[in-house]
Amino acid sequence: MRFRHTAEVRSLNPGLAGGALHARGVGGPTDVTARAAAHTARAAARLSATPEGRFPEVPAWRRAYARMGLRPTRYRCASEALLRRLRREGELPRIHPVVDPCNAVSAAYAVPVAVLDADRVAGPLLEVRHARGDEHCTAFGGGIEHPAPGEVTCVDSDGRAHSRRWTNRQSGHSAVHRHTDRILVVAEALHDGGAGTVAQLMATLAGDIAAHWGTAPATALLTPGAPEFDLGGGG
Repeated sequence: MRFRHTAEVRSLNPGLAGGALHARGVGGPTDVTARAAAHTARAAARLSATPEGRFPEVPAWRRAYARMGLRPTRYRCASEALLRRLRREGELPRIHPVVDPCNAVSAAYAVPVAVLDADRVAGPLLEVRHARGDEHCTAFGGGIEHPAPGEVTCVDSDGRAHSRRWTNRQSGHSAVHRHTDRILVVAEALHDGGAGTVAQLMATLAGDIAAHWGTAPATALLTPGAPEFDLGGGG
């Protein structure tokens, strides 16, 4: 399976920096508490100095949402939502041993990070593109939604949308669960210097996954010259 952003998405968001990670063997139990806490503490320290709305990473996504015709203070990118929750509640939710460090790293770098059960994504292509309106997305509550035409979403070869409003909300269909063994992680930044931020973020996540599960993830930085990530065999 291949993952990519369309040329149209890239042309409308020229600062887009993407990173992708593929890992197998992440289904076993492990204690991620210490590493997740370290990443969360980094985010909290940054928040203690300035609110998330003043981070350069956040306004860049708000501008992208405005370009999509969405009100940025109603629909927020995933990393801004995590940072707001951390600032207000002092902690991030505990969800799953794979998801928790990804959320903590997302907050630490203020960059949206999506983690998908790769075996729940239909190949051969997963693409961030503008919706036509006939895609179907499974909400976490179990209902079926249809992204509005023109909405940026992440669509597989079966026409299933794995996100709503780009990085606002993931689909429940490909959410990580207790039987997940193989994951695709995607990080996306729009701010100046985003490529460097994403490179650091992906290296951090790869190190965490290797330390927790003893597996060596495959990673890639996605650029206009190299816009695709091939997950290799098995999907």
